[in-house]
Amino acid sequence: MPRGAEAAPPLNRDALIAAADALRREVGRRIVGQQDVIEEVLMAMLAGGHVLLVGVPGLAKTLLVRSVAEATHLIFRRVQFTPDLVPSDVTGTEVMEEDPVTRHRDFRFVEGPVFTNILLADEINRTPPRTQAALLEAMQEHRVTAAGQTRPLPEPFFVLATQNPIEQEGTYPLPEAQLDRFLFDVRVGYPDEKEEIAILRDTTGATPPPLVPVLSGDDALALQALVRAVPAAEAALRYAATLVRATRPDAPSAPDSVKRFVRWGAGPRAGQALILGAKAHAVLNGRFAVSPADIQRVAHPVLRHRVLLSFAAEAEGVTVDRIVGELMQSVPAPTSDVRV
Repeated sequence: MPRGAEAAPPLNRDALIAAADALRREVGRRIVGQQDVIEEVLMAMLAGGHVLLVGVPGLAKTLLVRSVAEATHLIFRRVQFTPDLVPSDVTGTEVMEEDPVTRHRDFRFVEGPVFTNILLADEINRTPPRTQAALLEAMQEHRVTAAGQTRPLPEPFFVLATQNPIEQEGTYPLPEAQLDRFLFDVRVGYPDEKEEIAILRDTTGATPPPLVPVLSGDDALALQALVRAVPAAEAALRYAATLVRATRPDAPSAPDSVKRFVRWGAGPRAGQALILGAKAHAVLNGRFAVSPADIQRVAHPVLRHRVLLSFAAEAEGVTVDRIVGELMQSVPAPTSDVRV
C-alpha cells in the first residue's frame, strides 16, 4: 500500500478477480494490441514478481509500464539507466544537514527512486554491473541496505525493466543471478497490420483521455494473497518440476535437443515461477484451480531467460523458445480432465 494512502475495506474474492480484469481492460484502452504482453505483465504483478520487457525501440514498452501505473493507485517512479549511474542514484544516499538555530550537523538518508511501488528500470542493461546489482536485494528481499541500515520498501513492490535486444554497443548484459530474479522474460513483438494502423490513428489525433485508476495497493496485496491461495495439486507440482528438470542437459529426462543445445538448465526458482504464474493465469481467467494449460501458458516467459544455450545452438540459430516448445511436446502433461 502506498505510504500516506488510506486503507480501504478489502474486496472479496469475486470482486478481486473483477478488479484484475478491470485493470487489464483499462490498460488495453491505451495499448493497442499486445494482449499477451499485457496479460503476462499483469500475471507477474498478481504473482508478486518482476518483469523484464525485451523489445526493439518504439513498441510501447515504457508506455505499457506507465499505463499500468496510471490505472492503479500505486506510486510510480522511473530510472533511466545510463553508464554513469551509480548505486546510490537508485537506492538513496546520506546528506549532511545543519540545524539553522543550533548549528548541529547530522546525516539524513534521502530515499532513492527504488522506494516506490512500481519501478520502471528503463534500459537496464545500459548501466554497469555494480549499479545493476543495487537492485538485487530490493528485488529479492523487498528491502534496501544503505548507510549501514536496512530499510523496507513499500508494498507491493514491482520492478518492470526494459531492454533493447539488438543494440549491444555500450551495454552490460545482465548476469544470470539477476536474470533469475525476474519472474517473467516478456518479449514484445511488432504489431500486425490492423494494430499498426490503429496505433497511427490513436497517436496522431486528439490527446486520449487519462486512464481511470481501478486498483489500490491493498487490492494488489489481496490479489497476491489470493493467487497464493489457489490450490495446486500434486500432479501440477510434479508436471512443473518435470518440465524444469528436463531443461538440464545432464538429467535423464532431458530430450535430445536439450542435451545438444543447452549449456545450463533452469534452477528450482523456475518451478516456483511456473506454479505462481499458472495460479495468476487461472485467477485472471476467473478460475480458482491450476490446469496443465495454465503451466504451459507461462512456460515460455518463465524459462526463456533461465535456460542458457550452447555455442552449437547459436551456430545453428536455435532459440530458447524453440527448445521450450520442444520440451513441452516431449514432457507429457497430466492426462486427467479434472483440473490439477
